[in-house]
Amino acid sequence: MTGREPLTDILPASQVAELITGLVKALRAYHMYLPNNPIYLRATGNLRAAFRPVWSVLDELVLTVAETDFLWEDQVVYHQLSKAESLAWSLFKDGMRSLTIRRGAEEEELPRLLETINRARFLPADAGDDLLTLLWEQEFQFIQYHFTEFLGEGGGLPGPSGQANLGGGGDEAAARRRAQVADEAPPKPKGVVALDDFDSTLYFLDDEEISYVAREVEQEYRRDVRGPALDVLFDLFELHPEDSVRDEILDVLEQLFPNFLNARDFGAVAKVLREARALIQRAPALLPPHAQRLAAFVDQLSEPPIVSQLVQSLDEAPGVAGDAEVADVLHLLRASALEPVLTWIPRLSSVALRTGLEAVADRLAEAHPPEVLRILRQPDSEALVALVTLCGRLGLHQTVPGLGETAKHTDPAVRLATVQALGRLGTPAALALIDQAIEDPDRGVRLAAVRVVGARGYKGALRRLEAVVLGKAVKAMELTEKMAFFEAYGAVAGPGGVKPLTGILLTRGLLRLKEASEVRACAAIALGKTRAPEAREALMRAADDKDLVVRNAVSKALRESPA
Repeated sequence: MTGREPLTDILPASQVAELITGLVKALRAYHMYLPNNPIYLRATGNLRAAFRPVWSVLDELVLTVAETDFLWEDQVVYHQLSKAESLAWSLFKDGMRSLTIRRGAEEEELPRLLETINRARFLPADAGDDLLTLLWEQEFQFIQYHFTEFLGEGGGLPGPSGQANLGGGGDEAAARRRAQVADEAPPKPKGVVALDDFDSTLYFLDDEEISYVAREVEQEYRRDVRGPALDVLFDLFELHPEDSVRDEILDVLEQLFPNFLNARDFGAVAKVLREARALIQRAPALLPPHAQRLAAFVDQLSEPPIVSQLVQSLDEAPGVAGDAEVADVLHLLRASALEPVLTWIPRLSSVALRTGLEAVADRLAEAHPPEVLRILRQPDSEALVALVTLCGRLGLHQTVPGLGETAKHTDPAVRLATVQALGRLGTPAALALIDQAIEDPDRGVRLAAVRVVGARGYKGALRRLEAVVLGKAVKAMELTEKMAFFEAYGAVAGPGGVKPLTGILLTRGLLRLKEASEVRACAAIALGKTRAPEAREALMRAADDKDLVVRNAVSKALRESPA
């Protein structure tokens, strides 16, 4: 019908996707349990309940069968890349291209359909039936399907819905192959019985069919059964509210979880974590002890020793560092993982892993300030420098009290990182801590602190800057530190610093000795930083100084100061 309202406007595709998920769970339950089993019966009831919201707006559900997907109204409502576990692939490989389910099918025909699909999936290779013939036997009234028949050697055309035409000419070709084999075979000794004499098959497999069988056998041997086994455990946990059953399932999962981590099976780890969180929300009649044990899987993953082991194993296997399963696992890490993550980041050789862990560290630090403060108060932590730097980069103002403690750390590298982080934060409390660092015994820390207060013009640092610039200690400093103190003093003191700086730059009286060239040059630069008109006048008076170092400094200051 043209011009009809799109079905997706009256029924969300997510509702159909949820229905297909229930269909897959029921298929698994029908395969594993007998019809009188409570899990089998509960799966049937859940499947019927899943159809109710669909039938409230539709009379039939038309699904397109793709290689690994089901599509409804051109939207993917089921997707499973693993063909060994894909319901869509089970139907697609046998030729089904469309499946229509009408209202009423869920009562009796749909369970028969799922049982038939299970029979077809596990037919032996030499079975005479396939999915199509098994479906013909059922004679469904509320279920319709369409198959595409693959063309054989003699051709053949697709039949109507639920039927298929067989091509001719295949028997003749098979007969020719058997005759050729018989002609080339050596004569059989008398009295020897050949197995071919008892062969009931009327034709041989061609090369393509042999290759297909070989591929399927190899795929079956390679199939990972851990995912389906975990699905069974989680289904049992959800469907059986008995304490003894759930305790036993949790015991099994608690034994498997460390093994998954050791084996680097991050897909299984992510599955356990996802399902554990989901069961906490949806499992009926969940007792608090069971909820705590489910939540403990994420807590266990975030324990520092396990995080360290996890990160080390990821770094040793760089090929998996960027996998989606690894990203899922890292995303679930909690606050206790912050310290080991920061400790490991500088040691990593995998760029992808380093990038991922930096994002994890940022997320954890922003979400858990108390954990950040706890680590900052641990002087022996290997993550201190990285964490202090992170506090400044993320602008975590609430961590200033903790940075006040790292500012007194015995390691100069920690104190330097602290000053730089406090400079980024720039709050009054942060600048007050930087002011104290001006007297730090380490030159690098002093330089960083002086440059921060100078750049921010922090008036609270004037007393300490003035004591150095106008005192005797400045003369013993090397040029870089001396220049930093003078520039900071000029920026902080402003017009109030013009007079003492002019006294250093210009010589007064016959009995007064001139300051050293470096000190006078620093004073000239500092005058330019004051941005005061009086400072320019003093600089103009020193423009023709006999000392080349001083003249160059004055020239630079005049260029940078306002006219």
